[in-house]
Order: sequence, then C-alpha cells, then structure tokens
Amino acid sequence: MTQAAVADRYAVSHSFVKKLLALWRTTGDLAPGKPGDRRKPSFDEAALQRLRNAVREDPDATLEEFAERRGVPCCPATVHNTLKRLGYRRKKNAARQ
Repeated sequence: MTQAAVADRYAVSHSFVKKLLALWRTTGDLAPGKPGDRRKPSFDEAALQRLRNAVREDPDATLEEFAERRGVPCCPATVHNTLKRLGYRRKKNAARQ
C-alpha cells in the first residue's frame, strides 16, 4: 500500500505517515517519546549556582551578561526562562533608564 493510500484510509496527512515511517526506521517503535527526552538542560547544577551568584552580585545585569557569566554561551531566552523557574523576577532599575 502506498503512503498516500494509507493516509487516505486513516484520514491523516501524508506528512504524518512519512514521519511515522521515519520514526519506525530509526527507533523500531512507534511509541511517543517521554516529555523532556529530546534535549538535555542547558543549566546543570554548577551552572545554576553560577547564575544565582551572578544575580546576587549584579542584579541589574542584562540577560546576555548573565549568559556570559554562566560559562557556556546560550540565548537570552534560556537565561530568562531559567531565572523565572528559579523564582527571580526581572525588574527594571529606575537609575538605568
């Protein structure tokens, strides 16, 4: 049976059938992966401690500066999400404006 015929028979898109076949070929299984299995965290325990220390030392630093102090380059969005997860809030300093 062709991929197009399978897609029509089960009322799914052709691209979905192609993705399932690719998954089967690479893993030998069609079960979905566990959440979080795709990417390891950017911040390990040592990097989290360096980030906490950087926030204590200079709370007005930019996200880019915090990323540099972490030791390994990462995007500012990653730093922001990690700070948010740790319970830090970014407040603008009136003196910097």
